[in-house]
Amino acid sequence: MSGHAERAHALLSASSAHRWLACTPSARLEEQFPDTTSEAAREGTLAHELAELKLRHYFFTVDFGRAKFTRAVNKLKKQELWKDEMDGHTEEYLDYVRSVALAYPSEPHVDIERRWDLTAYVPEGFGTADCTMISGRQLHVIDFKYGKGVPVSAEKNPQLMLYALGAYEAYKILYPVDSVRLSIVQPRLPDSNSEWSCTLGELLEFGTYVKERAALAMKGEGEFAPGAETCRFCRAKAHCRARADWNIRLAFQVGKKPPLISNAEMGEYLRQGEDVAKWLSDLKDLALSECLAGREVPGWKAVEGRSQRAFTDMDAAFEALKQGGIAEEILWERKPLTLAQVEKAVGKKPFAEMVGSLVVKQPGKPALVPESDKREAITSKASAEEAFSGIMDKNNDINNDINRAVDKEDKK
Repeated sequence: MSGHAERAHALLSASSAHRWLACTPSARLEEQFPDTTSEAAREGTLAHELAELKLRHYFFTVDFGRAKFTRAVNKLKKQELWKDEMDGHTEEYLDYVRSVALAYPSEPHVDIERRWDLTAYVPEGFGTADCTMISGRQLHVIDFKYGKGVPVSAEKNPQLMLYALGAYEAYKILYPVDSVRLSIVQPRLPDSNSEWSCTLGELLEFGTYVKERAALAMKGEGEFAPGAETCRFCRAKAHCRARADWNIRLAFQVGKKPPLISNAEMGEYLRQGEDVAKWLSDLKDLALSECLAGREVPGWKAVEGRSQRAFTDMDAAFEALKQGGIAEEILWERKPLTLAQVEKAVGKKPFAEMVGSLVVKQPGKPALVPESDKREAITSKASAEEAFSGIMDKNNDINNDINRAVDKEDKK
């Protein structure tokens, strides 16, 4: 096992490359703030450990047989954050990796949780890829994402491209690679698997760009580039002056302008202001932590929030209510699980086999997203042809009803 929880991170890590490539001074700026973790992140680490065990058992069965595999999995199941659903989600990841390997004409070379040396492109750089395969002239990097928030795209993904560069440097003497394939498997989101391919030349061109940006980032130089995506996971995001100045400018623009904004201005304001609300939320969280620590934030203070009532012992309370003549039906609400909850409880494959034919995918509520979103644009305005066709169909139905009524009357 690679020890996911204890895994070291480089200053310019592959996982944060999207940030330091865009905002080169951010790496040194956030260095002074602690690298905290959340329960969701620890849960993801546990799922990654399970995923690694499954790949090792599949590809290297001789060295990691059934007995070793079972003991290792049972050990993971004793951890506090273990959830049975992890087994199903990691099985989907295994299925994907297995299908990729079996599709090659010959058995691929496979590296699982391999730490790649990135120093040819990034000073002191390294990164650990979940799964790397080489077969024929193709290098394939596969990344397992356990998050269920935002889908991650493999297209020009800097984290995976850095892993590919590291793997290429390690194997270029042994394997004549000329194409690169990147995959992201995110099983907790529907239709979330993402794939993208490029030539070796395109990968090496990216490597040249990385060298230039990494040199600036290592020295803490370059221009700050605050933005919703760039700042999302930056440890300095609440303290960062560049982000504060950027959001203040966006939120409080002044000047003589026409009384009504145009659609072009509307789109620009939405794009520019994407991070304003998030920045204010981060700022309030920081101010609260400062007040709770006893440090003054002029004009603000920490107070106790609205309290909520709770039973000290719900079972005892319900029993007392029933003894007092309250019907048990009043105390409990029975309602069916949602489709997603049923699928989670049953498992995706059994669910699809048993009730897949009874599931219909209804269109979602219209949502406003950036133009870069991969989904197809929609409009509520029906075409003239569709509207006319609907009217004609309705008229035909009315005429048919009238004719049937007349025929019925004639027969009397």
